[in-house]
Amino acid sequence: MAPIEKYSIKCFVKICHRHHYHLLQSQSYPEQLRLSLSLRPEQALSAVAQTIKANSSRACAVQLSLSTPVWGRGYLALSSGRMRIAAVRQYLESQPGHHGYLARILPPVFRYRAAQPVTLTGAHASFVLYYHLVFATWYRRGVFTSGLGRALGEYWLRVAAKNGFAIDQISVVPDHVHLLVRLVPKLSIEFCALSLMNNAHHFIGSNFPQMLIKAEVSQLWQPSAYAGTCGEVTTALIKAWLNSGD
Repeated sequence: MAPIEKYSIKCFVKICHRHHYHLLQSQSYPEQLRLSLSLRPEQALSAVAQTIKANSSRACAVQLSLSTPVWGRGYLALSSGRMRIAAVRQYLESQPGHHGYLARILPPVFRYRAAQPVTLTGAHASFVLYYHLVFATWYRRGVFTSGLGRALGEYWLRVAAKNGFAIDQISVVPDHVHLLVRLVPKLSIEFCALSLMNNAHHFIGSNFPQMLIKAEVSQLWQPSAYAGTCGEVTTALIKAWLNSGD
């Protein structure tokens, strides 16, 4: 990839702007390009990588008169965020105490953490992509009990296996749920969140309709969700590292 160093980084800025990718930081090296990107929920990373590689290859072929391929076949993708994975895990573990449920004789909470995380694989990519998801019940009504949380968690694990993503951690309290999930590059976090929310509504409505009636709600979730990436290091640290050129 040596010719890329001679090619202006403005090329990648233009590509990202044209396709609505938010380029946070970039750095080129003799044999590779490193980008820090913020993506929309509907944007799958594999499609983003393919778009950037295809568009920059065409631009380099024209501007630098290259007759050989610019890029290798694969790529490395790592998630980062405002918080590190360890902090997110601890936050999920602390939800029952944070909301004052542990003092009860029968706390209406459920917690799950995978003893053996599911291995995910993708074509021509090495990746570790973590997301923190939060779903709130309709009007923040208390729908979940510990038993219902367990039943939903077990069902969600089957949904994840069927759709090709992994759930590493779940924390359920009566009016909202936190999850730590991992995706393959071909999936968007929007697809993952909708799969979990829609399947949960069907599962609860079909098997535990009395819980929705008791809470006086006609649907399970608020029509929105929180989704944030996290990683072994923060995005701020990644940006500083790329800016240093090391």
